[in-house]
Amino acid sequence: MSKTYIDFAAAEKVLKAATPQSQAIPGRETEMKRNNAGGVTFTLDQWGVLDRFLVIGSEGGNYYVGERDVTKQSFDVVKKCVAADGLRTVARAVEYSTAGRAPKNDPAVVVLALAAVYGDEKTKEAAFEALPKVARTGTWLFMFVAIVDSLGKWNAATKRGVAKWYTSKTVDRLAVQLLKYQSRNGWAHRDVLRLAHVKPSSEVQSNLFRYAVKGSDGMELGMNVPQLVVDFEMLKRTDRKADVLRLIASNKDLTWEMVPTQWHKDNDVMMALLPGMGLTALIRKLALFSQNGLIAPLSEATKLIVAKLSDAEALKAQRVHPVTLLNAQKVFAAGRLLKLRPGQDQKTWKVEQRIVDALNDAFYASFGNVDKTGESYLLGVDCSGSMFGAGTVVGLDALVAAEVAGVMALAIAKHQPNYWIGGFNTRMSELKISPNMRLEQALKVIRDFSWGGTDCALPMLHAAQHKMQVDKFVTITDNETWAGSIQPVQALKKYRDAFNPAAKSVVVGTMQSEFTISDPKDAGMLDVAGFDSAVPQIIAQL
Repeated sequence: MSKTYIDFAAAEKVLKAATPQSQAIPGRETEMKRNNAGGVTFTLDQWGVLDRFLVIGSEGGNYYVGERDVTKQSFDVVKKCVAADGLRTVARAVEYSTAGRAPKNDPAVVVLALAAVYGDEKTKEAAFEALPKVARTGTWLFMFVAIVDSLGKWNAATKRGVAKWYTSKTVDRLAVQLLKYQSRNGWAHRDVLRLAHVKPSSEVQSNLFRYAVKGSDGMELGMNVPQLVVDFEMLKRTDRKADVLRLIASNKDLTWEMVPTQWHKDNDVMMALLPGMGLTALIRKLALFSQNGLIAPLSEATKLIVAKLSDAEALKAQRVHPVTLLNAQKVFAAGRLLKLRPGQDQKTWKVEQRIVDALNDAFYASFGNVDKTGESYLLGVDCSGSMFGAGTVVGLDALVAAEVAGVMALAIAKHQPNYWIGGFNTRMSELKISPNMRLEQALKVIRDFSWGGTDCALPMLHAAQHKMQVDKFVTITDNETWAGSIQPVQALKKYRDAFNPAAKSVVVGTMQSEFTISDPKDAGMLDVAGFDSAVPQIIAQL
């Protein structure tokens, strides 16, 4: 488009009509609400809040609201969604879970459990039908069951739905689940099998259920069970490393969770497990592998780990989320634990740069392919105090919201040739970060940005002041804006009137709340849940 200049008379008119962020826009008072910081913003509908819960969850609370309050608010909204359209609610949980769009799967399991408890008959049926797709491991099954049990809903429908989780699996896959996830958070398979009155459909299935309930005491000589159960029992009884290595080599379904803990520090055993180790488990164990010397310059383990982290298809298939990789990269690169729990001793390890680089590359690869649009992006990263002080993100030890916001901006910029990235609180300036930087360098730049209040109108005001030609404003924020003399939607109008009537705005919300600076009546404004791995693609397609 041709270059235009600010019509200062029109701009003055807009500014005179501007509404401070401490007040609602005249005529729209019923659509706006005071946020946790004291500013007044628009609010999401219940479906927008549901999306945020599925991606962000409620763990850890936020800068202004405690975890218990956030969890209660989130549960209340989920129940409203179930009442309004239970099938849509279940479908949304399945979509986020199966596509791996959220850093953690727990919120999707919670939504499914609440749908199974509070939904109508069709919703309950859909929730139980989706249970094996969302609760893909025993850990998530136990979470689902714990919620249902706490709400006192062990009825016939629950028993049938939970039983189907077991009976729909092949006997080999069922054996893996029974052995890999034997118990979590006070629940075990024997408890669930008894409560659900699961009826086996074959002799082998019956034997597996008996084994899950009674352990080896329930095994009879020559009993027909998958070989994995036999090998697992042999692992428990042997003290010979040669036997352990032989069993791992002969059965690809044996995982580190099934190997007795005394072998977890044996490098030969861990090296034998590495080829079949899932990426999530592998990422969790990087520090341990380095402490034990398994990860070392030019070692076979290092080569194999780098190769696994470089497999973009495996990252996608195993639903490894970008935030998981970012957290792992920051922790491993530090060479020490970044957060100590009560009574926990500090642990250190040697940092192998090839692993750091592989995690760096895997972070960008985990977003998948994004269309290049040729549009001009202004990426505004909220670097206010609430973004740094809200605690860690989705229960991860190493990251605060501002850091994830910054690298989300990099992920978007990585796929678009025309962009400018700025940080803002009550002022705005360029963030000297680039997708070509190592992630730890980018995180340091974000950390060093001065903290302050929040003015989410600054991206649009900055663009107008500097006569920047912007097609899409992307503001990554917790939406707790309060410090500006003009509402963000009015600042966008000001920019459109002076520069580009077609300019769009995408707000990437980083906090679980109902607040947003996006105007729900503006088709050129979109609110999306932060930390969603699909965000770069959603923005490109807007």
